[in-house]
Order: sequence, then C-alpha cells, then structure tokens
Amino acid sequence: MNNVIENILTRRSVRSFTDQSVSRENIEILIKSALYAPSARNLQTWKFTVLTRKSDIGELSSAIGNVLNRTGYDMYDPAVLIIPSNKKDSPYGREDNACALENIFLAAHSLGLGSVWINQLQGICDEPEIRTLLKSYEIPDDHEVYGMAAIGYSSEVSAKAVEKAGTFKII
Repeated sequence: MNNVIENILTRRSVRSFTDQSVSRENIEILIKSALYAPSARNLQTWKFTVLTRKSDIGELSSAIGNVLNRTGYDMYDPAVLIIPSNKKDSPYGREDNACALENIFLAAHSLGLGSVWINQLQGICDEPEIRTLLKSYEIPDDHEVYGMAAIGYSSEVSAKAVEKAGTFKII
C-alpha cells in the first residue's frame, strides 16, 4: 500500500494530548498543507490563525464553555489550536475550510502528531464573548469559524485500525 493511502487509513482522532510542545517547523508544515487544500474557484477566502499559548487556548475554551453552558470545556487541552476562518459571504467557505482541515489532520498524522476536529464555534462566532476573543486573534469580523484543529502529541494508546462502517456499491 502506498504511503498516502496508508496515512489516510490509519489516521484517528486524538482526544488526549501530552504537554509536549509542537515545533514551529511542524506548525508551518501544517499551515502550508492547509494552504494547498482545494478551494472553490480558487478564491482562497480563508485565514488561518494559530494559537500556541496554553493561556489563549484555555481562554477560548472557557468562553466556548460559557456560551454553550458546558462547564470545564477544554477542547482536549491541545498544544496547538489551528483556527481556519472564512468570509461569511463566501458561498463555499465551509467546504473550503473542511478541505483545509482534512489536509491539516493528514499532515499532522504523517508527522506523528495527534489531531481532532473541534466544531463548537459553529454558530456562536458573533456571541460578544467569542467575537471579542476572535478579534484579539486578528480574525476579521466578517469571518466565521466552522471548525478548528486541536493538535498535539497523543497521550492515548494507539488505537487499532477499525473497519469503518458504511456501504458502497461500484456500478
């Protein structure tokens, strides 16, 4: 099996991270991988914001928890949080960001990093507590966040490959 297919088939979501930091070089590789994702009509209306300070990640987690009434919410306490945002009026912003996130997840796995999709900002970006934080990270007011990538070194025991449920038919 080739390396690309093996990487796709062995990637798993990680929901428990160590305290080990992620190198700047690896973060730059993840962002470059995101920038090379497909973008509808190649408009590339996205922006990628990276949080590496635990205090910033914790502050955003806390704000999300407050808005969603989820006490103790911590986004699994990652070393890095990548926040793709896209223009609210971009007709394909959600899909473009999903493609970028998938590239991030696959690149992270290939680097020995764990990752998980965080979707709690969907629909709450304009809540005052959230928007204030997004502004402080220089995410424009006309941008929405559809999903984020929590990144770090996994503290979980490696999961065995699980046969995925679902069906398909080749005609």
